[in-house]
Amino acid sequence: MSAQHHDLIISGGTLVNHDGIGHGDVAVTNGRISALGDLAGHSAVETIDARGLHVLPGIIDSQVHFREPGLEWKEDLKTGADAAVLGGVCTVFEMPNTEPPTTTVAMLEDKIARATGRMSCDFAFYAGGTHDNVDELVKMEKMVGCAGVKVFMGASTGSLLVADDEGVARIIKAISRRAAFHSEDEFRLAERRSLARPGDWTSHHEVRDVEAAVSSTTRLLRIARAAGKRIHVLHISTAEEMEILKNNKHVASVEVLPNHLTLAAPDCYERLQGKAQQNPPIREQRHQDGLWAALRAGIVDVIGSDHAPHTLEEKARPYPASPSGTPGVQTMVPVMLTHVANGKLSLERLVDLLCHGPQRVFGLADKGRMAVGWHGDITLVDLKARRTITDDWIVSKSGWTPFDGMEAKGWPVATIVRGRVVMRDDVIVAPGLGEPVRFLEALPEG
Repeated sequence: MSAQHHDLIISGGTLVNHDGIGHGDVAVTNGRISALGDLAGHSAVETIDARGLHVLPGIIDSQVHFREPGLEWKEDLKTGADAAVLGGVCTVFEMPNTEPPTTTVAMLEDKIARATGRMSCDFAFYAGGTHDNVDELVKMEKMVGCAGVKVFMGASTGSLLVADDEGVARIIKAISRRAAFHSEDEFRLAERRSLARPGDWTSHHEVRDVEAAVSSTTRLLRIARAAGKRIHVLHISTAEEMEILKNNKHVASVEVLPNHLTLAAPDCYERLQGKAQQNPPIREQRHQDGLWAALRAGIVDVIGSDHAPHTLEEKARPYPASPSGTPGVQTMVPVMLTHVANGKLSLERLVDLLCHGPQRVFGLADKGRMAVGWHGDITLVDLKARRTITDDWIVSKSGWTPFDGMEAKGWPVATIVRGRVVMRDDVIVAPGLGEPVRFLEALPEG
């Protein structure tokens, strides 16, 4: 390889990419990876010494709620993105259940305008499916910066709730990209709300029981097969669903969350109370075991955080008045690196779930691989680091994490977005550089 001059060289690290794990260098020029391998003799405007560190493709969190517009006391696009890059995340896909929801071309344009110049990571936004906006969805899914269509079959309110089979079928028949689903059966949830025991968070996974998830996912698969369409099923929480999904991989891609892989009922509710409350709920150990078995079997395609912050005051309300959702974008990488250190999965498999998987499932045009020609998105991690996750470290407006006090075995030390070092050693050094993400099915013609 002849000597070249680059904008950035990351030298001496251990690369983890499509070629496996091995020592090497990576160079970035004009925002894209320009060389990989032994780059001795090459020069650069900036060089990072990565000896002792692992060099990963830029981490993608394909499910976050940053609450803007309308709910900015919980989070906003800037604070959410700051939390992302401090956690080693280069790209986020943000959900549509804001106020107002992201259900029109104008609302999507508004979110992109709000994000530009403020978000420190790259971004895409989901279009929210309703009973009445199918024509808008067809336009929205073709826009730069649109992650696709999100449909809530349960656990939402107002126009974003599409609980009936006919409404779901109408949406997925009209759109061309893979739609993402919150899969809980709203009809069963309504029947079981009276089972909530006031002040007792251990009843949360009884109210939103296994059958509510299984029934919805079974219905969803039937609708998708009938329509001949692909779907992405978010935050699977039950062992039973994984048994169903393993035979439907031609139809459905699958996401799991660090929370469901790490916490278990009833202990999490007794210890964390409202801080453990999310939808679908954290369940008993047998379900966590089933999720890990599915992950090892290759059934799981993607890990996302489902970062969904609420204030401590909101979370302190007695159940069921307390809202569901937990912060997670900043802790996803250290929590999952800890599982790697504990032998639960390999580092290569984690990279597949956080980088290659999102690229395959969502059709990212420039991201998800550390390869020449792709965006220079890099996450540097120190696998030898031992640090305690604390609420004080969290920069989300919520100011807390369900993993407060957990010793992490592995830590993100730098976040590089399109060749620009955005975070280094817990400090955001280049804020506000985020840009909209491009997708293969929504590229401009010509």
